[in-house]
Amino acid sequence: MQRISRRQFCLSLAVGAGGAAGVGWLASLPRLRRDTGSGASAPPAPTAAGMEVFREESHAFGTKVSLAVLHADRETARRAIAAARAELELVDQLMSLYRPDSPLCRLNRCGVLESPHPYLVAVLREAQAVAARTGGAFDVTVQPLWTVFSEAKKAGGLPKTAAIDAALGRVDWRRVEIAPDRIRLHGSGTELTLNGIAQGFAADCVMAALRRHGIRHALVDAGEIGAIGGKNESEPWKVGIQHPRRPDAYIEIAKLEGRCLATSGDYATSFGEDFRDHHIFDPRIGRSPETLSSVTIAAPTATQADALATAVFVLGPERGLGLVRSMPEVDAFLVLKDGATLATEGFPAAA
Repeated sequence: MQRISRRQFCLSLAVGAGGAAGVGWLASLPRLRRDTGSGASAPPAPTAAGMEVFREESHAFGTKVSLAVLHADRETARRAIAAARAELELVDQLMSLYRPDSPLCRLNRCGVLESPHPYLVAVLREAQAVAARTGGAFDVTVQPLWTVFSEAKKAGGLPKTAAIDAALGRVDWRRVEIAPDRIRLHGSGTELTLNGIAQGFAADCVMAALRRHGIRHALVDAGEIGAIGGKNESEPWKVGIQHPRRPDAYIEIAKLEGRCLATSGDYATSFGEDFRDHHIFDPRIGRSPETLSSVTIAAPTATQADALATAVFVLGPERGLGLVRSMPEVDAFLVLKDGATLATEGFPAAA
């Protein structure tokens, strides 16, 4: 079996295994190719009458991103994809930790950022609102913990308790001061990561750009999933939710009807083969939560879904589901460490 990534898998499921017209970057848009998705042979995916599927792939936030646009007019699709690409690149330039010259990296180095871009202000304000609502379960200041665990992994192990405690002393979402003209980090050694919210924000920006150019049907994967319209006029987009222990399998299929989808899982970046320590940290203790393997959130925006997926993972099943049920148009699908699943009543499972 050919090994494919979660994003390739999700989009091949949503668009169809093959037959759609695909495109690479805009420079190669005129040269259409037959897109066989995961490599399987299948009839063309049904689309809205007279429409073609135009596909775009790139990299941002250190990962692969994909876009599928349905439209009858090639030039309209070209302009829309160009605008979407510009938005994606802008968000990546602003918020990536993989770019040493990004405003986020400069903020972490200097502790202050003058005249920040409005997107960065908006993301941080949303992050702080989720932090306040969840009692700090979502916290963008956990970057020192990531650094400690990442460095220990390079040395072949896990960090010592003293190192974790030292990093934990630098974690507190209330240290971030946000104003339209300045962002300031208070306290020694405070550093931010937006990896739990920036990809969702990027998906929302991409969708907004597509809508401005008249696109009525599209599927966006910027690390988290956003959808416009459907696979055709009568069928919604459907995406697979990664099985946390089987890389090439899905544990559920979700319909995206006016909502976005985000998943946080212990499998994405693990510091050990037992999935006990990974990239999702409980800001109260400096270690990874022990109850859940993955959390998938369906929400009106990808930004909201992205942040809540992390927050619910940290809160655990009881408190996490209680939070989700208190929020309009938000639903959750949870996978526990033992493989059992839980879901809110309104989660858009396809079955």
